[in-house]
Amino acid sequence: MTEFVKAADGVRIAYEIMGDGPSVVLVHGFASNRVQNWKAPGWYDTLTEAGYRVVAIDCRGHGESDKPHDPAFYNHTLMAEDVVAVMEAAGAGDAFLMGYSMGGFISMHVLMDHPDMLQKVVIGGVGGSYLGTAFGSREGIAEALLEPDKNKITDPVQKSFREFAERSGKDIQALAACMRGKRHAFTAAELAQSQRPVLVVCGEKDALTGPPDPLAAAFADGRSVTVAKRDHMTTVGDKVYKLAVVEFFGS
Repeated sequence: MTEFVKAADGVRIAYEIMGDGPSVVLVHGFASNRVQNWKAPGWYDTLTEAGYRVVAIDCRGHGESDKPHDPAFYNHTLMAEDVVAVMEAAGAGDAFLMGYSMGGFISMHVLMDHPDMLQKVVIGGVGGSYLGTAFGSREGIAEALLEPDKNKITDPVQKSFREFAERSGKDIQALAACMRGKRHAFTAAELAQSQRPVLVVCGEKDALTGPPDPLAAAFADGRSVTVAKRDHMTTVGDKVYKLAVVEFFGS
């Protein structure tokens, strides 16, 4: 059942709770939602069967959450505070946290700003490129999302974002605003000050992220897993990823 919490700026954030046990908070990727990113690939079942309570969020601009069209509503500090608001509403303090792609960026902000609320963190779909050019192509992607004639989009990355964003009647205006929101990429020196164990997971063929090892090495207590033969989209539901997460949470 969908529940809602209101963020400090009035945006309603949707979430749902499944299962019993220690809480695992799930934060999805850009242009996805909690069902597409986590439920459909079997994460709800994997985690609840392992004895965890799932708290899955729809980020602002996505799923059942409110979808403002102003980029000012989408900086990652605000989006991280949405996660904190859901955790507080769901009674999910001292939780495990997992974010994928955009959700990984957001989860890093929660880790750095609210370590007292967390036990361990999984960053999926974010790798070594984060430390160099993590947000370099955002404006081009935003323009591609809003291009009236998508046949004019020639860049393969921009085209893939447009095609993914068009599925299931998503709000393209909100997604473009989200892509243009303010970002802060933590430096390796900043990540070295992190206070919780972190697992970084990427697909071997993920051209968007690069390998997970450099990012994992930047955290004070980081480790990495590479999922063989998988790219950015196909890593999400892979059994290697799931087994690694359950083992990491239980260790």
